[in-house]
Amino acid sequence: MFRAPDPGLFRLRVSLRAVLGIGLAVTVSELAGLSLPASITGGLAALLALFTVGDATVRGQAVTTALLPVVGFPVLAVATALHGVPALRDATWLAVVFCGVYARRWGPRGHALGIFAFMMFFTTQFLHALPGQLPQLYAAVALSLAASSAVRFGAWCIERRTPPPPAPAPLDGRGLDRPATRQAFQATAACAFAVAAGPVLSHERWYWAVGTAWWIFVNTASRGETLVRGFRRVVGTVTGIGAGLLIAVPLHGAPAPTAALVAVCVFGIFYTAAPSYSWMMFFVTVMAGLLYGLLGVLHPGLLALRFAETGVGALGAALAVALILPITTHAVTDRWVERALHAVHACTATAARRLAGDAAADPAPRVAELEALLGRVRAALAPLVHPLNPLRVRKARAREILALLDDCAREARGLAAVAADPDASHDARLSAACGRVEAAMATLVGAVPEGAVPVHPAAPGHHPGAEQALAHLHGLERALAALAGPLRGSRLLGA
Repeated sequence: MFRAPDPGLFRLRVSLRAVLGIGLAVTVSELAGLSLPASITGGLAALLALFTVGDATVRGQAVTTALLPVVGFPVLAVATALHGVPALRDATWLAVVFCGVYARRWGPRGHALGIFAFMMFFTTQFLHALPGQLPQLYAAVALSLAASSAVRFGAWCIERRTPPPPAPAPLDGRGLDRPATRQAFQATAACAFAVAAGPVLSHERWYWAVGTAWWIFVNTASRGETLVRGFRRVVGTVTGIGAGLLIAVPLHGAPAPTAALVAVCVFGIFYTAAPSYSWMMFFVTVMAGLLYGLLGVLHPGLLALRFAETGVGALGAALAVALILPITTHAVTDRWVERALHAVHACTATAARRLAGDAAADPAPRVAELEALLGRVRAALAPLVHPLNPLRVRKARAREILALLDDCAREARGLAAVAADPDASHDARLSAACGRVEAAMATLVGAVPEGAVPVHPAAPGHHPGAEQALAHLHGLERALAALAGPLRGSRLLGA
C-alpha cells in the first residue's frame, strides 16, 4: 500500500498539506477560546473540506468550499434542535441521507456538499451537541474552513502547479436508470436499518451504524462494489480497534501524544485513501479512538461496541444493495469499459492529429482522462477480482480485461509522448496504423466517438520517432483486438 505509485508525489504532498491545514484549523479554534467539542467539530470540517472537495479547477474547489457552511449550518441547527426528539431526528437524518446521495448526480460539488451535510448531522450525535452550543460550533466551522482554505488555496496550492487528475463524470441515465438515484434509495434504506438496529446495541453510540452504512455507499456504483467496500470497512475497523487497544486506551487522553498521533492518522487517511480503503478505515478508527480519549470516554468496551455497530451498518448496506433497486456489477462495468475505450480512441485520434502537424492538438489531457476512467474501471471490477470471489471464470475474464486496458493505456501514453515532439510529422505508415486502430475500436464499440483518427496521404520526410509511434500503434491495435474475446463474453461478468 505504501509502495503504491504516486506520480509527482501528489498523494504525499496532499497528505502533508492536510496535516498542516487541519492542524492550523484546530490551533485557531483553540486560540479563539472555543470548547474542545467545538474544536473537534472544526477539525472535522477542515478534514472534510480537504478530503471531499474535488472540483476540476482551483476556482471550482474554492467555490465548493465556500458553499460548505451553506449546507452545514442549517443541518447543525436542525440536528441539535431535534436531539431530544428521536423519531423526528431519525426521519430528518434519513432525509439528509437521501438528498446527500442524490446530489452526486451533479458531480464533485454535489458529492462534497452531500457528504458535508451528512457529517454535520453525524457530528452532533458524536458530540451530543445541544442548541446552546451552536454559536461555538458555527464559529469553529467558519474559522477552520478559513484556516484550511488559507493553506489549500494560498500557502500550499498544489493544484495550481499540478492539476489533479480529472474526476470522471457520473454515469448518466434518466429516473431510476441513473445510479445516483438508485443509490439514494439504497443508502436511505441501509441507514434506516441502521437507525432501527443500532439502538439495540447502544442507545448512546447507535450513530456509528448509520455512519458505516453511509460511507460504504461513497464512491461506489454497483452492488458488487458496495459489498466489497463493506467488507474492507469491517477489516479496517477490526484492525483499527486492535491498534486502538494498544495505543489509544493506554494514553488516557493525554493531550500532547494524542495530538501527535491524530496528526499521523490524518496523514494516513489521506495517503491511503486512493490505494487502500481498508488502510484508510484503519486510520479513521484509530483516530476516532484517540478523539474519544480526549473526550474522556474511551474504554475497551467502547471499541468493541464500535465493531458491533460497524457490523450492523455493513449488514444494512448489504441488504439494501441486494433488495432495493439493485445495480448489477455487469451493468456498471460495461458502461465504464465503454467510456474507457472511447477515451483510448480520443487519445489516439488527438495524437494522430498532432503527428499530422496540428499544433493545437494536445493528447496530454486525453491521457489524464483515460487514467481517471481506468481507475473507475478497476473499482467496478474490484468485486470480480477480489480474492474471495469463488467464480474463477469471471475472475479470470475480469483480470484479462484489466490487463488489456492497462496495455491500451500504456501504448496511448507512449504515443502521446512521441506526438509531443514539436518536430512531429506524418507519413503513410502512421496513417495506415491509425486506420487499423479505428477499425479495431469500431469492432469493439460500434460507431467511434467524435474526433475520428485522420488518415492523410504520405508527407515528405519521416519523423525521427516514427518507428516508436508505429510500435505504440501496433501494440494498441493488438490490445484492442485481444479485448474482443473477453468483452464478447462480458455478460458472464454479471453479479
